[in-house]
Order: sequence, then C-alpha cells, then structure tokens
Amino acid sequence: MSEQISANNKELGQKAVAALEKNRFHAAFYDTAQEAVEQIISMIPSDATVGIAGSWTVQQLKLVELLEERGNTIFCHHKPGLTPEEVLETRRKQLTCDVFLTSTNAIIADGRLVNTDGTGNRVAAMIFGPKKVIVIAGTNKIVESIEEAEERIRITAAPLNNKRLNRPNPCVNTGHCMDCQGPTRLCNVTTVLHKRPPVSDIHVLVVGEELGY
Repeated sequence: MSEQISANNKELGQKAVAALEKNRFHAAFYDTAQEAVEQIISMIPSDATVGIAGSWTVQQLKLVELLEERGNTIFCHHKPGLTPEEVLETRRKQLTCDVFLTSTNAIIADGRLVNTDGTGNRVAAMIFGPKKVIVIAGTNKIVESIEEAEERIRITAAPLNNKRLNRPNPCVNTGHCMDCQGPTRLCNVTTVLHKRPPVSDIHVLVVGEELGY
C-alpha cells in the first residue's frame, strides 16, 4: 500500500470513528488488520462464548481459529458438516452469546451502520442480545450517504457474498442486484443503526486496509 493511500485511509477512518463516537458507539481506528486483531483478542475473555456472523472479514482475519486455539466456545453456523437443525440452533445461540463478532456492509461517514441480511440473525445480534458486539471493517466500507451504502450492497456486497456462498441468484452472473424473488435470495432485511441502542455494548473497529466485501 502506498504512503498516500495509507494516509488517505487513516483520514477517512479517523473521521468515521469520530462520527461513530458522536452516535454513542465505542469506536477506534487501527492502521493495520493485525493491530485490530490483537485488540479484539484482548477484548474477549478466554472463557467467553463467541458468536460468529457470516462475515468474510472475520474469516479473512482467522479470528475463529485464534479463539478456538485459546479455548473459547464458538458458535459458528457456517462450519462444515452441520445439519440444518444445528445451523438454526447455532444462530439462536449467537443471539445470547457473550461476544458477537461481525463486520458491516457499510459505514456512512456520519456514523451510521448499514447492513443487509438473508436470514436476519446477524443484524438481530448486532442490535440486541449479546453482551458485547465487536464490528470490524476496512475503510473500503466507508461511504458518504445512505444511497451510497445501498448501492455498495447492490453492486459489491450482495454479488460477492452470493458467489462466496454458491447461491444460484442472478447477481452472481450480472454483477449487481436484480431484486430476485427466489428462495435463495440473500437480501431480505436491511437495517440502519443510527445510534448505539442504549443497552447494547457495540464496539466498531475501523481498519486502514481493504477488508471483506
């Protein structure tokens, strides 16, 4: 990464953090993903139960492996070999875990978080339930408006996540959302966190690197 890009990411990230803090989120900026990972591990007690969202960012950072090696109990519904019943039960456990790890589809520059889900367990856990929610996102997810957030989901997050999950939806071929109507649709519910809900402990870690979709 060039010095100019790094400096620009830092400026974008620090402004987003200030806006998030104004909206009552706990927020911090980290230059690198490694720094953020170290901070996340330090925020999670070794005996905590940890819910894992279906997040490519969390997978990229190998957080599940690090926490499992340390001995944490992990609720990860996308582990291979789970039956549909086990997947559903794991998703329910994520709603009452000690710590929920996720990313976000977009951070609006004014400090709002925008997310679109297929099942809804991720956005539900982000809003209320777990004792602590940790959101980690690269500066590539910072946008200027709700319209840009929705566009980012339509042309980046939705198509790439459909490809990652091998969903037979039209955006896999077109590269952008087609408002599909089939049972495998991933874009079923969209939430906007305008402010941190008063009884939810939400921490947003913004990283000056490109992470996730």
